[in-house]
Amino acid sequence: MATCERRQAYRSLALPNEYEDLDGLIHTDLRAVVSMLTERANERLFLTHREIEQLQSKLWNGLTRVVNDAMEPLTVENR
Repeated sequence: MATCERRQAYRSLALPNEYEDLDGLIHTDLRAVVSMLTERANERLFLTHREIEQLQSKLWNGLTRVVNDAMEPLTVENR
């Protein structure tokens, strides 16, 4: 039986223009958080490769969604 490998799409970090200079720093920090949490989960739960990829995707997409949603109203236009 053939298996279908589907890659999860990763959400982009989309900060307002007022914060664009922080984009790289926040991206790096989020990547570090996802990496640390995934590594710890793998050490304790012995995850499969697929589970690791799913956890990374879920963490990344959730964290970027929260940051994007929180920062979206904080623009000059919305003041």
